[in-house]
Amino acid sequence: MDAPAFATLTVAHDVRNRRIARLRLNRPHRLNAIDPQMPGEIRAAVAWAESQGEVHVIVVEGEGRAFCAGYDLVALAEEGSNHGAVDHPLQQESKPWDSMVDYAVMKRYTEDFMALWRCAKPTIAKVHGYAVAGGSDIALCCDLLVMADDAKIGYMPTRVWGCPTTAMWTFRLGAARAKQLMFTGDLITGAQAADWGLANIAVPAAELDAACDALADRISGVPRSHLAMHKLVVNQVMLTMGLEQAQTLATVFDGVTRHNPEGLWFRRQAQADGFKAAVEWRDSGRPIPEADEARALVAELEKRIGEAMKSP
Repeated sequence: MDAPAFATLTVAHDVRNRRIARLRLNRPHRLNAIDPQMPGEIRAAVAWAESQGEVHVIVVEGEGRAFCAGYDLVALAEEGSNHGAVDHPLQQESKPWDSMVDYAVMKRYTEDFMALWRCAKPTIAKVHGYAVAGGSDIALCCDLLVMADDAKIGYMPTRVWGCPTTAMWTFRLGAARAKQLMFTGDLITGAQAADWGLANIAVPAAELDAACDALADRISGVPRSHLAMHKLVVNQVMLTMGLEQAQTLATVFDGVTRHNPEGLWFRRQAQADGFKAAVEWRDSGRPIPEADEARALVAELEKRIGEAMKSP
């Protein structure tokens, strides 16, 4: 069966080794940022690879300069700045906030990414450039992680306006180091990820393709039934440890981070001064306004936005 066509990615048999399927995120103009179509297309592409009897292993990679730069949030953060507040399931303007509307959307995206984890065939994330925010969710839902030494991985929105819905950091990295990254929002390099045990392999960028190919080729020689059994055993341990419960909590909290006082401040800051400026504040280490301070700044920013909208 021919591989289906998708808007945000491609999937096909590897031209060298048909036991390998290559799933390539393909929005290079946005550093493969996640739009509303991509999660479902990842799930559908994985389903296609699973249906191919020849395929033993799936490699997930990114076209262009990065693996994936996270969710494509510019429009979501800035919308309303020039044409009035716009309700969105993930950033609602109406009050009270309906947490279950938000949860339904983000839970669906999380389940789409988890197709990489649930499928019977091993999955390898090959990371160059960046695998950050939601892009790190995609990478960490894969069974194995191969990175360029200088690639970056992390979840910067833990500082404000985000919580990793897949909850994979703890299961992949351990509690202490997962807490360090969640508390700081810092990025680590591929070299550090390998040192910490997060990445299976880290090599110079020029050697990334060869290193990933060698690992995929080695795995592809193992019978599919054996690969499926070994994967199921390890996954069952993670499920017993509470992975699904952690994901439910994380997905609810992700919505909270976008609608509590600090999350609303970030949204209004992005509307007033642009998403890039809001992100620069978030990642700089400057204290992020919270509680009453955040509420006061929201009021000031809303006044600024309203005045700007009245201007000709």
